[in-house]
Amino acid sequence: MRLFEFVPGTIPLLWSAPHPGTHIPLQLEARMTPAALQRADTDWNMPRLYDFVRDLGAHVLHATHSRYVIDLNRDPSGVPLYPGADNTELCPTSTAQWEPLYREGQAPGPDEIAERTARYWQPYHDQLRHTLDAIRARHGYALLFDAHSIRSELPRFFEGRLPDINLGTADQASAAPAIGPQLLEAAQRFPDYASVLNGRFKGGYITRAYGHPARGIHAVQLELTWRCYMDEAGSFAFDEARAARIRPTLRALVERLIHAGTALA
Repeated sequence: MRLFEFVPGTIPLLWSAPHPGTHIPLQLEARMTPAALQRADTDWNMPRLYDFVRDLGAHVLHATHSRYVIDLNRDPSGVPLYPGADNTELCPTSTAQWEPLYREGQAPGPDEIAERTARYWQPYHDQLRHTLDAIRARHGYALLFDAHSIRSELPRFFEGRLPDINLGTADQASAAPAIGPQLLEAAQRFPDYASVLNGRFKGGYITRAYGHPARGIHAVQLELTWRCYMDEAGSFAFDEARAARIRPTLRALVERLIHAGTALA
């Protein structure tokens, strides 16, 4: 099975989704717990939700394998994403609800983690880097929109209910300083959805590693709550009516990023 899906575009924007994949190789499934096989921490249906980005001309890249195989939004060295906070690993060993992913004695060791990094993590990042470099070479700059979603209430990582739209620019380190506020202003034009910039989620490894404003690469992460487009109660079912309501907001954010990039060129 292919490790990712990639469709080239025509504009200087790469839309990336590292966590919508659900595939787990059979030999790995055999070592996992029933909780793992539910794949509950998937960023469900990101390509379907953002079906408009291809029409805009964006380059599109998304993973096919589950984040339980390897987390493409983590540092390959194993450095925690948020030092001092609770973090899931490069090869996660527990769900976001603290449930173990592996049967006793079956968790991956250092050699297996290194092998998975080479087999699954590196190809995605090679494609990501190659695409951004090609965009910048053609247009003089590149934009990266990294799309994620999350349960709106997740006590392991935050208290209470998360805002619906969580924009991250690594405290303005991953994109030109003007971009984050412009995106927040665009989000706030849709008052049905609470929004925040650089709150609990400031951007993961991808945003931080690839966003280099001084080099003309501007990266933004959006962590969207599941309640905006799907059932959070356990079925993980896509809700087309909810999706139809949130898509204009998402499209406005993507279009604002495109416009902001044009102004910076």
